[in-house]
Amino acid sequence: MDFNFTPDQLALKKMTQEFVAKEITPYALQMDHEGHMRPGLVKKMFEAGILDITVPEEYGGPGVDALSIAFVYEELGKGCAGVATSAAANALASYPLVVAGTHEQKELFYSYITDGKLAAFALTEPGAGSDAGAVATTATKDGDHYILNGTKCFITNGGIADVYVIFANTRKSAGIRGLTAFIVERTTPGFSIGKEEEKMGIRASNTCELVLDNVRIPATNRIGREGEGFKIAMKTLDAARPFVGAVSLGLTQAAFDIAVKYSKERQQFGKPIASFQLVQGMIADMAMQLEAARLLVYKACWLKDQNVEYSKESAIAKCFAADTAMKVTTDAVQVLGGYGYSKEYPAEKYMRDAKIMQIYEGTNQIQRLVIANNILY
Repeated sequence: MDFNFTPDQLALKKMTQEFVAKEITPYALQMDHEGHMRPGLVKKMFEAGILDITVPEEYGGPGVDALSIAFVYEELGKGCAGVATSAAANALASYPLVVAGTHEQKELFYSYITDGKLAAFALTEPGAGSDAGAVATTATKDGDHYILNGTKCFITNGGIADVYVIFANTRKSAGIRGLTAFIVERTTPGFSIGKEEEKMGIRASNTCELVLDNVRIPATNRIGREGEGFKIAMKTLDAARPFVGAVSLGLTQAAFDIAVKYSKERQQFGKPIASFQLVQGMIADMAMQLEAARLLVYKACWLKDQNVEYSKESAIAKCFAADTAMKVTTDAVQVLGGYGYSKEYPAEKYMRDAKIMQIYEGTNQIQRLVIANNILY
């Protein structure tokens, strides 16, 4: 076990820290209030090499390792979990291509990302969340094309992406045996954006409904075989979950830092509240939980980089880091007391942002099932 990071990894981490300090952190509360990223930020993230961080070198990307990617998302999470979520959605959307995409499909899809565009992964529907087999969006074969009809919801980057991976069912009886993945470009006739969600947290990220009304796409846009979509989706989520853990780490670290700082400055009964044992106990617990979460996330990324099985560790990392984010941000609000509950301070934003970490890319209840199944069967 080696906890020494390479010079390249440390340089990437420092670069991201500097970018976040300049372009994200000072505007985080404003973006949260307005409910969208500030104008020009997507372009700046692209120019900084953040949006295409997961693109392989042969397709014009940096081709960096998973641990380096985690460093980037962790630093973004410190600045604003909503911005981090939008950036990480590019990774989530691209992994189906890594799992089963052809060379031509990868060239098409990655060309959007290396051109500074955003991508989106569209699996969830009004009636299909944890139950991917309940996807009702249909894909009907018509010669050398497919015609897609249906509605997707809660899609990150849904309203601002230029390319999508959309899961639809090729069987009338539905179920996971018909689930199939497709590349859909935003300009395709019949494709439109529905309502934008008004969210509790990660408000800087765009979350929209997608409407597919007789969307006709070439059969060459099908990723993998018909009915292979469930396997592709599960492998995609395995690959992406450590990065949800990484965003959770950054969010947790930011909340922990503000709690520590405030506890040293806040005076009660003539001395800093940091001198009170009950506050010290909370700080100690927060530190232990954060350290444990970080090690679990880094281990999952390390296993991914070794090209060995990591499904269980991926689920553990995501689940533990997300639970830690919720616990630590809640405790940070408690340490700050009334100021923690005020929008004047970022503590309440961290708490609101943390909740989604336990929900998206597989609820933490589903993660526990994944972990148990890996152990028992």
